[in-house]
Amino acid sequence: MLVTRVASPRVFRALLLAGLILRTAGLPSRGTVDLDVWKLWTYVGSVNVTTMYGVGGSPPERAVLAWENRRGTVEYPPATLFALAFVGRIYRAVDPSYTDGPALSATVKLAILLGDIGICLALWRLLRRAGPDAQRLAVLFYWLNPAVIVDGAFLGYLDPWLGALTLAALLALERNAFFLCGAALALTALTKLQIILILPAIGLRLLARSGKRWPAATALAVGGAALVTAVVLAPFARIGAVPNLIQGAGRAFHHDMLSAEATNLWWIVTWLLRASYAVQDLGAWAAWTMPVRILGISRVMELGYPNARTIGTVLSTSVMLWGFWRARRASLPVVLASCIFAIHAYTVLSVQVHENHFYLALPLIAAAGTLLPRMRAPYVLASVVCLFNLLLFQGLGRDYMLPLRRLTLVDASVILSFVNVGALIWHARRFATAVSSEQTPGPAAIDLDRDAGDIRRAG
Repeated sequence: MLVTRVASPRVFRALLLAGLILRTAGLPSRGTVDLDVWKLWTYVGSVNVTTMYGVGGSPPERAVLAWENRRGTVEYPPATLFALAFVGRIYRAVDPSYTDGPALSATVKLAILLGDIGICLALWRLLRRAGPDAQRLAVLFYWLNPAVIVDGAFLGYLDPWLGALTLAALLALERNAFFLCGAALALTALTKLQIILILPAIGLRLLARSGKRWPAATALAVGGAALVTAVVLAPFARIGAVPNLIQGAGRAFHHDMLSAEATNLWWIVTWLLRASYAVQDLGAWAAWTMPVRILGISRVMELGYPNARTIGTVLSTSVMLWGFWRARRASLPVVLASCIFAIHAYTVLSVQVHENHFYLALPLIAAAGTLLPRMRAPYVLASVVCLFNLLLFQGLGRDYMLPLRRLTLVDASVILSFVNVGALIWHARRFATAVSSEQTPGPAAIDLDRDAGDIRRAG
C-alpha cells in the first residue's frame, strides 16, 4: 500500500517538482574542478572541435587548450567534445564575451540536467510493461536519489549523459531495434568509456532477445555502431587527427593512482601503506589518524610491491565475469542486476577508480530495484556509499565544502572504504540468491519478457 501511495499520480508530480527544485538550487554553483575543464572545452569547442586533441606529429602532438588563465588537454572521447561545443555555442550566442561565472556554470549543468530527464523518460519506457505504478516508482528511485542530485546538479559531473545513452541502448535492445542499440552503444562509448564495464551483459541480452536470429541481430548492432563511430570520427580523420584523438582519449587508462579518491579496497591499501611508513616520523597515533592522500602505483612498485594495476584488473574482471555468467540466461531485471554488480565490483576492486565512477549503476538500480525487491537493500547501501564518497571528497562543490572526513578518529573515507568492501560482499550474496531464485520468483517479482496483459506476480 505504501508503494501505491508514493507512486500515485499526484504525489508523483509533487516529488518530481521537489527533485527539480533541488537540482535548480545547485545549478549556479562552481561544482568541482572538473566543471572548469568542461567550461574550457565549451569555449574552445565552440570555435573548433576537431583540433582539440592536436593534429599530426610523430609521435602525435597533444594540443594544449587555453582560455583566460586556464590551460588543459583533452582525455575524453570525441562525442563529449561535440556535446560541450554545442553548449558553448549556445552560451556564446547569449554572451559573446564568454564571461565565466554562475551563468556559465548553470548553462553547462542545464545540459547535464537534460541527461537526468532523458534517463527518467527512458526508465518510463523501459518499464512500460510493468505498469504505471512500477514506472513511477522507478523514475522516483532515480530522480530523488541524493547521489544522483549531488553528482550532476551540484558537482557538475557529466555522468547523466552516460546514463541516458546507456538506457537508450537497453531500451532499443528490448524493442528488438538492434541497429539502434548498436548505434546508441557506440555513442555511449564515444561519450564516456565506462560503458565497457557492462558490454558483456548487453551482448548476452542481445543473444537472448534475438534467439536463432542472433547472427543477423549482431550484424545489425555492429553496423549501427560502425556507422555512428564513422560519423563521429570523420571530422578528425579529414584533418589527420585520429592518432591524436586515440592518444588523448587513451590517457584515461594510464593514471598513476591506486585509488583516485574512491572509497574502495585500494583506498584501504593506500591508508595502510602511508600510515605504516609514516609511523617512524610522526608516531603511531598521528600516522594512523592523518588524512589519506592519493598514492601512485609507480611509487608502490618502487617500494618493492607488485603491480597493483594487474592485481586489480584480475580481481575485478574475475568477479564481474562471474556475475555475467550467472545471469547469462536470465530475464531483463536480473541482467540489469548483473550490470549493477559488475559496476560495484569494478569500483571496489579495480585501481585508479574515481569517486563518481559508481554513477552508471544508479539509473540501472532504479529499474532493477523496482523489479527485484530483494535487491533493494544492497542497492540502497551502495547508493549511500556513493553519496558519502562524493560528499567526503567534494562536498557539494567548491562553494560548499564539508569537513566530514575529520569527524572520526581515523579518516572517515577509510571507514567508508571498509563499509564498501562489506557492501560488495553482501551485494554478491544477494545477487547470487536473486539469480538462483529467478525460476521461482518472490511475491513482487515481475516478468517483463511477457506482454503487458500477461505480467505475472508469482506467490
